Amino acid sequence: MEEERTVLHKSFLFAQRMVHLYKHLLANGQPRALADQLLRSGTSIGANLEEATGGFSKRDFIAKCSIAYKEARETHYWLRLLKHTDCLEPRLANSLLMEAEELRRMLSAIVRTSRENLKS
Repeated sequence: MEEERTVLHKSFLFAQRMVHLYKHLLANGQPRALADQLLRSGTSIGANLEEATGGFSKRDFIAKCSIAYKEARETHYWLRLLKHTDCLEPRLANSLLMEAEELRRMLSAIVRTSRENLKS
């Protein structure tokens, strides 16, 4: 349960960074379509975790955490794309990529453990 609170907090901080990055990308003339995709997926991680904590059942919790996991993977993709198309400074991109990967790993562990607990 402690890890769930930690990932919830980390996902909120990550979402804040995504909002700031979105503004930065637009202010610097980067493709709006890519910035929009990144904003949606990057802020959706925390939103789905909030829904998960309010879930009515363990299955609902697992489903929402699974969606958050997929959003973390998608966010990682958009960050990589922005980095490799020179839309994002490598140092900033690497920092954000590490955060996205940390969230993905935490969510993977939560989903895996929750599924195992559901079986027992």
